[in-house]
Amino acid sequence: MATKILVVDDEPDLREILQCNLENAGYAVDTAESAEQALELLTPQHALILLDVMMAGMSGFAMAEKLRKELHNPVPIIFLTARDTEKDLLVGFSSGGDDYISKPFSLHEVLARVKAVLRRSPAQPAENRLQAGPLTIDMTRKLVEVEGQQLKLSPKEFGILCLLMQHPGRVFSRDEILAHVWHGESYVLDRTVDVHIARIRRKLGDAGACLTNRQGYGYCFDPQA
Repeated sequence: MATKILVVDDEPDLREILQCNLENAGYAVDTAESAEQALELLTPQHALILLDVMMAGMSGFAMAEKLRKELHNPVPIIFLTARDTEKDLLVGFSSGGDDYISKPFSLHEVLARVKAVLRRSPAQPAENRLQAGPLTIDMTRKLVEVEGQQLKLSPKEFGILCLLMQHPGRVFSRDEILAHVWHGESYVLDRTVDVHIARIRRKLGDAGACLTNRQGYGYCFDPQA
């Protein structure tokens, strides 16, 4: 099955050119003329978003922030924009972008950047589900189940559990968890992570043993624990 890409730009001619060239390169392409339409079209099968920054209504940066902060969606994003100052680059990456292409650009550059981002991005699960033993997360519906029983997790608890389960075996420091889940919110202490992890473990019951504390380093999802 061809890798699926969502192109979001308010210029019809540019959408058509990108769609044509990406499809010629072997990708399956959907297009949207606004961020609002893109959010309606986006599915777990989309492996990448080419996202214009300056659009009427919701901007590309705002859409990226919504995907990362509210929807906890890790789909890779490449921004397309005529704005290329250092400040714009920092805003783009801090809002969740994986790469940044300045307009005007060559189609060869776009195809090369797409290939590079897809190469270093983990494959997206077909149904956007994470599972380890009795524990299942439906990332689209924001549901967590243990042995078929649905649990109630807060958005931050859900974000932490998704982050750790998406990278089994990797140790995340408290600062890394704060950056991924709290996105630089002020006045959040390291201890907050410990409190949330304790709550998640309690809610998961026996399955909570998979959230391990590597003393002095941080937290890890260990499906064998």
